Amino acid sequence: MMDNDSIETLNLHADKTALVVIDLQHGIINAPKQGPYTGAQVIEKASNLVKTFTEKGAFVVLVRVTWIDGKDTLKPNTDTNIGATKLPEGWDDYVPEIADTPHAYKITKRQWGAFFGTDLDLQLRRRGIDTIVLCGVSTSIGVDTTAREAYQLGYNQVFVEDAMTASSKEEHNYVCKYMFPRMGKVRTSEEVRLSL
Repeated sequence: MMDNDSIETLNLHADKTALVVIDLQHGIINAPKQGPYTGAQVIEKASNLVKTFTEKGAFVVLVRVTWIDGKDTLKPNTDTNIGATKLPEGWDDYVPEIADTPHAYKITKRQWGAFFGTDLDLQLRRRGIDTIVLCGVSTSIGVDTTAREAYQLGYNQVFVEDAMTASSKEEHNYVCKYMFPRMGKVRTSEEVRLSL
C-alpha cells in the first residue's frame, strides 16, 4: 500500500460511485479466517460503509454466492480438493448488519466474480456509475476476481483494505500490495467515508 504522505484525496461523487459488497453472508464470513481482520471487523467496517453510502444516496450493491442444485457450481480439475460439503440452511443469507439495507441492489452469483453471468455491469451503466468501491470476502478470491472483471470493463476502483479479509494474511497482503494498486486505489474505510 501507499505511504500515507503520498496518498491523494479521493473525490467520490455519490451519483457516480457504487459500493459493491462481496459475499458478506453467514457461510463465508463465519468460515475460519487467518487474514489480518476478523469476520466481525470486516462486518463492522463494511456495514458502516453501507450506512454512509445509503445516507448519501449512492448505489449500494450486495453480492452473495449460492447454488440452486449443485449442478450450477464450477467443477474444474484442481490441485486443491475442497471436497463436497453439505452447506447448512441459511449459509447464503446476508449477515443481519446489511441484509435489510433500504434500496440496496442484491445480486446472486454462481462463481467468484460479481460481473460474470449477472447484470451488475448493466445496472451500473444505466445509472451512469463509473467508479466502484469494493469490500468483502475474500480479498484474494471474490473481491480480486470482481476487481479484475471491473478493470477489464473500464471502471475506476477503490479497494477498502480494512473492510476485507482472506484465508491468510499473506493472501490479503499480496493482493492489496501488488494487484489492487494496478487496478485502482487502496484506501481505509474511514478515508472512503470521508471522501463521499
